[in-house]
Amino acid sequence: MTASPVDTATLRRLPKAVLHDHLDGGLRPATLVELAAEVGHTLPTTDPDELAAWYYEAANSGDLVRYIATFEHTLAVMQTREGLLRTAEEYVLDLAEDGVVYAEVRYAPELNVNAGLTLSEVVETVQEGLAAGMAKAAAAGTPVRVGTLLCGMRMFDRVREAADLAVAFRDAGVVGFDIAGAEDGFPPAEHLAAFEHLRSESVPFTIHAGEAHGLPSIHQALQVCGAQRIGHGVRITDDIVDGKLGHLAGWVRDRRIALEMCPTSNLQTGAATSIAEHPITALRDLGFRVTLNTDNRLVSGTTMTREMSLLVEEADWTVEDLRTVTVNAVKSAFIPFDERGALIEDVVLPGYASAL
Repeated sequence: MTASPVDTATLRRLPKAVLHDHLDGGLRPATLVELAAEVGHTLPTTDPDELAAWYYEAANSGDLVRYIATFEHTLAVMQTREGLLRTAEEYVLDLAEDGVVYAEVRYAPELNVNAGLTLSEVVETVQEGLAAGMAKAAAAGTPVRVGTLLCGMRMFDRVREAADLAVAFRDAGVVGFDIAGAEDGFPPAEHLAAFEHLRSESVPFTIHAGEAHGLPSIHQALQVCGAQRIGHGVRITDDIVDGKLGHLAGWVRDRRIALEMCPTSNLQTGAATSIAEHPITALRDLGFRVTLNTDNRLVSGTTMTREMSLLVEEADWTVEDLRTVTVNAVKSAFIPFDERGALIEDVVLPGYASAL
């Protein structure tokens, strides 16, 4: 396939949808510097440009554990009401500037209680900040809808509490649930009670799987825990030989289970070897419902526009391909069916029609 040239300005204008993006991985470097000074936290550097470069270098270690360790600094400034309000509001404004029209932001409230906030106060504060950002973005003529996924940390013991929060705030901006953290050694089935509770309350959830660990994690996430989407899922290719799908890969494709793929992040954590050979392209060609995501914009030094640019430049993607993954994402969003349909018909498709 040979793509027509697509300039960055055009890519930035295209409507985008992101399903897999972490709040604590998307702070502005300058904001991180300012908030760290306010709370007395020591950063690797207080120069915003140098700090952005430090994150990018640390993230390119090829080690998921080290990648996750970079969150020490962002989390340090997200323990107060002021810190959470600012980071949540700026999160939305940065998405709007990048052309994102729908996003699901995820974070683990248990990681934001070190300064005395309760779990509920954390969620309420983040929702307040997100709402402020959405209001400002709409007023500026760049509306973006942001739903929240609450995360439980799979290596700790508060996953059920996080699930309870997702149920409690389901009518206050929280649209679903996830488990995050070090994947290898912490299988999702260890938290089966939380997932059973979510299913009983009809709260949708995704599960990080198939990134640092292989097919067993994807199988558990889907067949044991009942996930509706898979976070990353790049290792599903282990069940595909010469284009022939195994039973698990066939299940994922045939039931339109969305794969929340994050090319730059996957390269940084060693889950993929290059953009050109990233599984997202082969899986797209095989008919899987792949979606394109940023994962952590600060940590990975990326945006949705950059992710699109990389696929166009290095994997020969076209505007039509980008439209497909955007529609895929909206179809798989954890919001009501009629709202997804309206977003696709009224915003996404018209936005791409102007670029074709």
